[in-house]
Amino acid sequence: MAIEQYRQYIRHLLSERRERISIQRNAQEYEVQTLFDTEQDHYQLLYVGWRGNRRDFGCILHLDIKGGKIWIQHDGTEVGIANQLVELGVPKEDIVLAFHEPDVRQFTDFGTGEAICEQSPSVSAM
Repeated sequence: MAIEQYRQYIRHLLSERRERISIQRNAQEYEVQTLFDTEQDHYQLLYVGWRGNRRDFGCILHLDIKGGKIWIQHDGTEVGIANQLVELGVPKEDIVLAFHEPDVRQFTDFGTGEAICEQSPSVSAM
């Protein structure tokens, strides 16, 4: 599938979830935000604000597109965004569950991300 199609799917799913969560929240100074960095292909859904006298901030979803695959860095949802992406037609081998250790990914039904890891330049110590 084309990377632009993956971008559209991710933006759609995160925006849809933001709208759903925002309707449920009725607190002042509390919002659910989407961050779309289409140049570097980083996408996040997060919450920020106040619940009473407590500051609340955290990431709900974080996805990247690397090497033509969707890397799910964090998924704090019950449904699982990987399943939603598959329902939209994304092949499982194009989805990497990056929150699993690299050695464990081979035992999932999804991509391993090995090819992109092999291509990444190593960082030398200064």
